[in-house]
Amino acid sequence: MKTIILGGVAGGMSVATRLRRLDERREIVVFERGSHVSFANCGLPYHLGGVIEERSSLLLQTPASLAARFTLDARVRHEVVGIDAHARSVTVIDRDSGREFIERYDTLILAGGATAISGPTRGIVPTHTLRSVEDLDGIMGVLQDAAEPAAVTVIGGGYIGLEAVENLLARGASVTLVQRGTQVLTPLDPEMAAPVERMLRDHGVDVRLGVTVTGAREGSVLLSDGTEVRTDLVIEASGVHPESALARAAGLTIGPTGGISIDGRHRTSDPFIYAVGDGAEKTDALDGSPVLVTMAGLANRHGRAVADAIADTDGREFATAPALGTGIVGVLGLTVATVGWSEKRLRAAGRAHTVVHTHPSSHAGYYPGAQQMALKLLIDPDDDRILGAQIVGRDGVDKRIDVIATAMAGGITASALSQLELAYAPQYGSAKDAVNLAGYVADNIRTGMTRTLQWHELDAALAAGATLIDVRSPAEHAGRSIPGSLNLPLDDLRSRADELPAGPIVVHCQVGQRGHTASRLLSQLGRDVVNLDGGYLTWAAGTASSHSTPLTPRKTAA
Repeated sequence: MKTIILGGVAGGMSVATRLRRLDERREIVVFERGSHVSFANCGLPYHLGGVIEERSSLLLQTPASLAARFTLDARVRHEVVGIDAHARSVTVIDRDSGREFIERYDTLILAGGATAISGPTRGIVPTHTLRSVEDLDGIMGVLQDAAEPAAVTVIGGGYIGLEAVENLLARGASVTLVQRGTQVLTPLDPEMAAPVERMLRDHGVDVRLGVTVTGAREGSVLLSDGTEVRTDLVIEASGVHPESALARAAGLTIGPTGGISIDGRHRTSDPFIYAVGDGAEKTDALDGSPVLVTMAGLANRHGRAVADAIADTDGREFATAPALGTGIVGVLGLTVATVGWSEKRLRAAGRAHTVVHTHPSSHAGYYPGAQQMALKLLIDPDDDRILGAQIVGRDGVDKRIDVIATAMAGGITASALSQLELAYAPQYGSAKDAVNLAGYVADNIRTGMTRTLQWHELDAALAAGATLIDVRSPAEHAGRSIPGSLNLPLDDLRSRADELPAGPIVVHCQVGQRGHTASRLLSQLGRDVVNLDGGYLTWAAGTASSHSTPLTPRKTAA
């Protein structure tokens, strides 16, 4: 039996090596149009910034090493330009010699990944993506030849774009970040993205939001707002589209996302052709819809699943787990992590949801070095299912998002997060871990113990006649406060409750905890009261950036 694999990086090499472990006699051929196989593409930005000092560290395998260990026939600079599904063959061009030949297969795996979107600066200003070793070499060459400091324009404020920005700053470059949308990191909700934008600006990045690059002239790029930015180098990170042209030309079904449509065993509409990686659709874990998720972890896991399905040594049924879209990125000391759906996406889908904001510490506050996080949890109000989460902070973000992702995969509800027994010592966490705290708040809302109002709903509530009470200390209120709020410290609330105006009341504190205590007190005194979820910090983050597009107010769950 002969298996041909198109693409020799994450998904493709996972198929190849797993398949060899399962089937020693199979002939396995890998065609990779680039010059390298099995390289660490997620590490590329960090060689740019000098964190990974040796370029060779990114080259995990070579065709020779793969042949020696796995007897794989891995051919670099070989591009598949056509698929004949009826004849079960591919047409290949050797990019070095120009020779064209046909290779037959019993099974074919499409692992070509995704292609970066090409902008209007190519051929005018040096322009590169950051998805291959060749890209990295081109960028390094331009930076070495540029005057100091090099002026670089990064197009796109997603994961790759922000990793590029951070590492360019480490090289001493002057960086302009151009983002089409009104915030960086589009998967985040506005109040969660605001700290990232602030950090970028604090580090001297010229952040241009709500604009696009429309053209270039030698030494500069032109923006849609009519401005011009001096530029020695453009890094194009504005997005990717699935590599599906070959599949489409071969008559394979292309899904609604533009990716290759596959079944639960990763088979395409042709039972002898499989697809894996960034070019293939995934199944969304929340609603079962086709979705594109361009994550290396999924590509590797799905590559293994494809090998199991092809070998099928024991007749098992292979159904690939749906995708949660768990992701994480570091930005100038901040760590940003997401899983599941955002509030923006839930609203766009018209899906009911409850929101919880907390601001816990990375570990016990009394132990030196504790760092504050912002955690957002999105919950189905009908069944308490976790729909998504976002965390921004420094230490401890990674393990909390992984706990929540695991809970989602295991069907643990939001309220049940409060019951998880997590490792505790003062230098690692708190007796009530950040995840537990989110669960407690979720449970309070689910049981009606507390009613909450979101930051983007406050203006409407005040316009409808509610009174905003700040229950922080006078010093906190004097330092920074929400316009129109009245200060009545929590410790004085019992004795002065009769001073409060008649009608609905919104209470708030710094992060929501004192506000919860105040709302419990006042509700037991017969007042109509809600707590501003996440307190002043969440409100401030949501309203800080003039570029942020506020979420459309909804009726409060209260």
